[in-house]
Amino acid sequence: MARRPGPADHVPSRPTWRCRACGVAWPCSTAKLNLLARYRERKAELRVYLLALRGTAAEELAELDGGRCPADLEDRFTAWAELRG
Repeated sequence: MARRPGPADHVPSRPTWRCRACGVAWPCSTAKLNLLARYRERKAELRVYLLALRGTAAEELAELDGGRCPADLEDRFTAWAELRG
């Protein structure tokens, strides 16, 4: 019997940047909650980390789509964390 994915399983599958556990665009809701908890007292570090991931995702996703970068990467990777301040 296969085990159910836990919070630690919500990591990106690269180069598609989909969640390994639930298959939605990463960071999924569970990944966002995990990141907010992990960086609770270090919001600036979370922002730097997410900006770096956004850059990597932009490059990898553009390679998969003929050089076009998805338009939603700011919302997907960084805007949500800023709103939670």
